[in-house]
Amino acid sequence: MFEASYYKKTDDGSVICELCPHHCRIAPDKSGICHVRKNIEGTLYSLNYGIVSSAALDPIEKKPLFNFMQGSYIFSIGSIGCNLGCSFCQNWQIATGNEEAVKFSEKNVSPQIIVEAALKSIEKGNIGIAYTYNEPTVWFEYMRDIATLAQKYNLKNVMVSNGYIEKEPLGELLKLIDAFNIDLKGYNNEFYRTLTKSTIDPVLETLKTIASNGNHLEIAYLVIPGENDNPTEFESVVKWIRDTLGDSVSLHINRYFPCHKLKIPATPIETLNILFDIANKYLKNVYLGNVR
Repeated sequence: MFEASYYKKTDDGSVICELCPHHCRIAPDKSGICHVRKNIEGTLYSLNYGIVSSAALDPIEKKPLFNFMQGSYIFSIGSIGCNLGCSFCQNWQIATGNEEAVKFSEKNVSPQIIVEAALKSIEKGNIGIAYTYNEPTVWFEYMRDIATLAQKYNLKNVMVSNGYIEKEPLGELLKLIDAFNIDLKGYNNEFYRTLTKSTIDPVLETLKTIASNGNHLEIAYLVIPGENDNPTEFESVVKWIRDTLGDSVSLHINRYFPCHKLKIPATPIETLNILFDIANKYLKNVYLGNVR
């Protein structure tokens, strides 16, 4: 365990986590929504510091990042836990991980070990480290420590995230992360509340903050039939991206497949093509994903 950053103590022994917009008030011996930040005797601990559930050398395009260090590979790692509750989560086995999941993960993996593994992969085309698979925000301390060390070896840092993070911890990451891929999961609060158990405004603020800071930014939009595929509303999203973030921001329009708790049939290719044509009117870099 590792003492968490961004929390405050209360008079009744609870703590209030300030890492993400949920601001979980966590009673003693309880965990927050993410399942991996626990109040132990009035101190908030990160249960997943040093916990690695997944590791692979991936093409950078798999993140997906299509306009950052094209053709390279990146050493990708994941832990357990997530601060959203997406009914359609594709990595739910690790995203819903808790203390029990720690038993089945690689434990006590120091930042130095991760960086050494990344350095050994340079000869295979590796450019750095990607924090991905589950939501890296909830292993903020581990990611921060790895990324800080990685910078000393001139390794790139990449974060694949849902964007649900508070401004102060995001500010720390902006100094460390070279490229972000952020999921924009829908276009309104009803979608976010119903299907992700969160809200959209903090995600939009994250996107604006990253773009204004000048870090490389790409956006992933998973198209779920009947939920976020309305062409008119999608067009308003694309216009917001152009007007707020710039027309050069890459947008990945991805095909949904039934997964976890959501059993809606897969997105029709025709729907993807319609949305692709809409996005192409406003943005310079639009791609279809999860299709042949």
